[in-house]
Amino acid sequence: MPDRNTPKTAKIIAVANQKGGVGKTTTTINLGAALAELDQNVLLIDLDPQGNASTGLGVSPYARQVTTYDFILGDATPDQAIQQTTVPNLSIIPATTDLSSADIELISNEKRSFLLFDALRQLPMDQLRFDYILIDCPPSLNILTVNAMVASHSVIVPLQSEFFALEGLSQLMLTIREVRQSANKSLRIEGVVLTMYDRRNNLSQQVEADARENLGALVFDTVIPRNVRLSEAPSFAMPALSYDSQSAGSVAYRKLATEILAKAKAPLKKVS
Repeated sequence: MPDRNTPKTAKIIAVANQKGGVGKTTTTINLGAALAELDQNVLLIDLDPQGNASTGLGVSPYARQVTTYDFILGDATPDQAIQQTTVPNLSIIPATTDLSSADIELISNEKRSFLLFDALRQLPMDQLRFDYILIDCPPSLNILTVNAMVASHSVIVPLQSEFFALEGLSQLMLTIREVRQSANKSLRIEGVVLTMYDRRNNLSQQVEADARENLGALVFDTVIPRNVRLSEAPSFAMPALSYDSQSAGSVAYRKLATEILAKAKAPLKKVS
């Protein structure tokens, strides 16, 4: 656990894209590990009912007695919900399929969009002195994703370097704008990160060109390559940075973490 002595406000980033299979969880896990490697105290919140981020960081189903669902409902304190992973400086609040019923169970709650916001801003969270909190959102624009956006300072959007990559991005941007207008005026785009990129593939290069033309400086300089080590690491319940520290994927996520830390010194980009 991070040192608790001095209260500190963490930067909260949602990793979101309603399309599945774009490298969202891979990005959350490995970005978290890369930031932790750079001496940042990082908390990963698994907000996906599939619980892939929890599995990918070695949290067995038997060790998920207290989950994100308990945490956002106020049924568990931060101390009860947060688990330390095998990666130094990287903790997690795990998820189970309990989250899949959130849409139905929270619909009658007047504060349903602010539950995670409130949970992350309670005094015990400040005392844990996290530098970054990364939220792995589900692959949909449901109440859980809205909770993540309401609670966050910014959003990272993984964008797969394949055909139709930009399709659906407009709906995500619209959702972010709606959250800004209704619940979180300070929400910004941290950046769009191209994933599964193959420099030998003309399509990947075309997707990158289209993304940079349409989104400009919102697109991170760092691109994440298609890399077998990134795919293998979750089956060994560890980030790629632990599984193969020198793989192309690990190197790319270190570059992304460095780019994010550098951007922290500059104003975040507004959603137009």
